[in-house]
Amino acid sequence: MDKIIRTITSDGAVTAACVDCSDIVFTAQGLHKTSPSATAAFGRLLAAGSLMGANLKQSKAKLNLSIKGGGPIGTVFVTGDSNGNVRGYVTNPDCPTEYYNNGKLNVAKAVGKDGTLGVIRDYGTGEPYVGQVPLVSGEIAEDITNYFAVSEQIPTVCALGVLLDKVDEKVLFAGGLLIQLLPGAFEDTIEKLEKNISNLEPITTMFAKGMSILDICKTALEGFEVEVLDEFPVNYVCGCSREKIESYFRGLPEEELRACIGENGKAEVQCRFCNKNYSFTEDDIEKIIKNKK
Repeated sequence: MDKIIRTITSDGAVTAACVDCSDIVFTAQGLHKTSPSATAAFGRLLAAGSLMGANLKQSKAKLNLSIKGGGPIGTVFVTGDSNGNVRGYVTNPDCPTEYYNNGKLNVAKAVGKDGTLGVIRDYGTGEPYVGQVPLVSGEIAEDITNYFAVSEQIPTVCALGVLLDKVDEKVLFAGGLLIQLLPGAFEDTIEKLEKNISNLEPITTMFAKGMSILDICKTALEGFEVEVLDEFPVNYVCGCSREKIESYFRGLPEEELRACIGENGKAEVQCRFCNKNYSFTEDDIEKIIKNKK
């Protein structure tokens, strides 16, 4: 079962959150039939969305992350909630896969670097917060780090990873780590943290070694007294339903609603987040129109 943990140093100077979202990314890979490069890019943004969503304070707050880098994958989109649950899609799930010389997936090639990372936080009250920064690498973790530095002025280190089986290309491990300095951190704290970060292994390597999400946070915060703020399960949650689609249909003008009916006499709707298909007959559409009146 996937989980997220949030920790803080006892002096309140540094926070570290870690998510194991291996099942989430495995689920997303199966739903969207993603190529290896698309799985890695999508999985990294899902991990980031879970970590950033869990940091939202309001219970009904939502987060949208969108990366458009001009690469063959197109747009990578993830939406998350304050419980760390996520869902998303990529516009070209079957994008080509390339590798670096060391055998690692070239995610930047798939994503591209000529574009932006967009962040929308909707707290459920007032206007949503909207931020956008240029991509710096297309590797996603560096782009998240840059977003916090530029848009929110929060010193941040973000590590994201997806490890695939070399034979069947299925997800083995996926997760992320988000470390942030809080106001008032002393220079010795920064130096100690920088040393720890320089010695950190890739997050999927730590998972493969059997390290827990708490182990990873403690490793990142070695030399500090660490307190656990909370730990809870996270999931790939779509939330689509026939009822929600009917509600959307009721908001359309009659002529537009009837125009949705295809040559087969049905209106077909596919959810972008889980690819589930919903079918409405002509009679179904007429009943929806009747109930509008």
